Amino acid sequence: MRTNKRLTAIVVALILVLSGSLFAEDRTYVGGRSASDDGVPPFSGAVMVGDTLYISGNLGLVDGKVPEDPADEARAVMDAIKSTLAAADMTMDDIVSVQIFCSDVAHYGAFNSVYRTYFTKEFPARAFIGSGALLFDARFEVMATAVKR
Repeated sequence: MRTNKRLTAIVVALILVLSGSLFAEDRTYVGGRSASDDGVPPFSGAVMVGDTLYISGNLGLVDGKVPEDPADEARAVMDAIKSTLAAADMTMDDIVSVQIFCSDVAHYGAFNSVYRTYFTKEFPARAFIGSGALLFDARFEVMATAVKR
């Protein structure tokens, strides 16, 4: 009886170890940075795990500055997201979830008028969050998750 329990425990342990190895997915980085990179912000632009791309928050800066017009800023941030997706061989229509952080929800309409032009299929799930102040006095910061269709 004791031998059966030990054998069962060994088999279960082996299955767990092997399944972790077999199902572990490789990661690839878009705009990858590491702890050894000095003088850069401590995050990567995006991380691909399997068919899923996790895109870091992006700001809509133009030449390092926030555009005067909220629509221009929205366009710049959406172009940044689109560029990250293209680097991973994906499109805007691969996005499944978006979070928009906004310093003033009064810009909701301006953002939406630009945002809707970036998709040709169903819109992704989304949150538009009134956040208060953002870095560099930006109005919008956008992060997204995409899954290859």
